[in-house]
Amino acid sequence: MYNFTFQNTTKIYFGENQLEHLGEELKRYGTRVLLTYGGGSIKRIGLYDKVMGELKKAGMTVFELSGIEPNPRHSTVNRGVEICKKENVSVLLAVGGGSTIDCTKAIAAAAFYDGDGWDLVAGSAPVTRALPVFTVLTIAATGSEMNAGAVISNMETNEKLALIHPLLQPKASFLDPTNTYSVGAFQMACGAADTLSHIFDTAYFTAAKKMDMVDRIMEEVLRTVVKHAPTAIKEPENYEARANLMWASTWALNGFLQTGAVQATSCHKMEHELSAFYDITHGLGLAILTPRWMEYILDESVASLFKKFGVNVFGIDASMSDMEGARSAISKLSGFLFETLGLNSTLTELGIDDANFNVMAKRACRGGVLAGFRRLTPEDVEKIYRMCL
Repeated sequence: MYNFTFQNTTKIYFGENQLEHLGEELKRYGTRVLLTYGGGSIKRIGLYDKVMGELKKAGMTVFELSGIEPNPRHSTVNRGVEICKKENVSVLLAVGGGSTIDCTKAIAAAAFYDGDGWDLVAGSAPVTRALPVFTVLTIAATGSEMNAGAVISNMETNEKLALIHPLLQPKASFLDPTNTYSVGAFQMACGAADTLSHIFDTAYFTAAKKMDMVDRIMEEVLRTVVKHAPTAIKEPENYEARANLMWASTWALNGFLQTGAVQATSCHKMEHELSAFYDITHGLGLAILTPRWMEYILDESVASLFKKFGVNVFGIDASMSDMEGARSAISKLSGFLFETLGLNSTLTELGIDDANFNVMAKRACRGGVLAGFRRLTPEDVEKIYRMCL
């Protein structure tokens, strides 16, 4: 229960006007930088010019990789690797959300590999070295700015897999809530759902005995999301709301909340199959899956934990029976995701039918069982997918 190793080496610059430290941090590792970003929103909000200004001021030679997808592709990783090798890049700077950061981490590792970068993601080749990674965050969601993980998609094989290695831990990350002001309601809602799921899936809903302190902190982070996400959506330039969400999403998956109770994820593995086959937004998939997963596994052995969540996060009546409280908690979570945040509540709304559910369920279980909070067989997973229609 209490045996664990915790180390997080990412330096965080939080708040406004922190980019003035960008050049000094990157120059510790070299002067030839690959700047990575997505569809160009960083140019529309003026962040690109600010970043470039700081890099030029520091005397950096800048190369660029743009167009990184919301579910980053292994082919894009390979494009980035080509630039790194051709231009002798010494440091990577990801400006964007989790997708950009994840892609950049994979590039960092694949830059020292001669084959397809997908080999590293699939585990058929080891990560041996990695270029240093820095990030400028633009959306609160994945926590990738302060952890050593990345998730990459191979749309040719309909696979979405995680690449995790200590060498991929960002050296420093710049978190300015004002950089999220242009993020719209849908993406903010998906980010909030992703943050909640990181806590649910990895540490909160677990059979392991947890340290009371960490359990309480998890509930406070969950309460922070529930409190501030609606305001952040209604008032895009509310600094307090956006700052709280940004910091909550970072701490949801930087390793601290998982100390002593980390487990295999259920909803994330099921959602990765949805994204791999249908390229949907990760947080949306998690929002649709999570309440159905809770409903499916609900029995007397988990009811008290679900009720505790409802009491401590949503303030439901503590005098209810465990089963009544559990059902109320699931209802409150569903209402928050689908009514308060306004996210789609079914896969049918997204144009997804059951055609691929059987193969998706088998892939999620990797030929065996999905060993999360409750062990799920492929048959169980397929039933959960069907509950989402």
